[in-house]
Amino acid sequence: MGDRLKGNVAIITGAGRGIGRAEALALASEGAKVVVNDLGGTADGTRASKSPADEVVAEIRRMGGEAVASYDSVATAQGGENIVKAALNAFGRLDILVNNAGIVRDNMVFNITEEEWDTVIKVHLYGHFFTTKNACILFRQQRSGRIINTSSGAGLGVAGQANYGAAKEGIIGFTRQVAADMARYAVTCNAIRPVAATRLTLSEELVKGWEKAGRSDLIKWVQAMRPEDVASFVVWLASDAAASVNGRTFCVSTGKIALYSEPIEEKALVKVGGWTIDELFNFMPTTLAAGLKYTQPPR
Repeated sequence: MGDRLKGNVAIITGAGRGIGRAEALALASEGAKVVVNDLGGTADGTRASKSPADEVVAEIRRMGGEAVASYDSVATAQGGENIVKAALNAFGRLDILVNNAGIVRDNMVFNITEEEWDTVIKVHLYGHFFTTKNACILFRQQRSGRIINTSSGAGLGVAGQANYGAAKEGIIGFTRQVAADMARYAVTCNAIRPVAATRLTLSEELVKGWEKAGRSDLIKWVQAMRPEDVASFVVWLASDAAASVNGRTFCVSTGKIALYSEPIEEKALVKVGGWTIDELFNFMPTTLAAGLKYTQPPR
């Protein structure tokens, strides 16, 4: 057991399995008292069970740490409030929030149902908001706090995950906004795009898709990515050592941590008074659109 986070109280959502479990164990190993939140549902968000959260709490206690379980859903306003209250009721404070809970309902965009869209957006995007809002009420008062959000490379474009990708990229924008809102209170908010072998990244649908595309190499690569390596970086982000890092996004995998650049204007077309339709058709091909190519995949 280390002491880099001694005296801190942390909430990790979706902490019953995968990356969340590894994060809970890692934070506890450095002295943090942990609220292990997990609804205990399946990968698609159905059903519920107390076992996953209870098992991680038991693991932490066996290693000499302190932890309590929370079974509330992040997808409701009341659930987000209850999760934060669990930290206050058990330990009297909150210092770290790791938003990790997630589900998948994969489908091609032309087949996604309204229910599949709404459910994924609720768990990921609303789920980040509900816990963060309640945590920030406390963080603003105490003038300190660390928030680590969980995005995904899917937000950069993965076939069959329009709902998941939209939610995950929304989390990046949300991270920047929270960072801006809370910086004056010495609170940081950063995001990670983790790569690790979990039941979401190796879902039956994704594996079948990769196999169909002849990408068994992708399956083997993801299988070699360990959740524990993501968790180590989250410990650093949650510590005082990362106090100067705010509003940024990192890719985290086994053996590699990368900082993403922030969006900037590549080039601009400027004219006083605005552009006419004819002018845009004349100028765009040789200016902003020059060199832009779209290679259409085979049908």
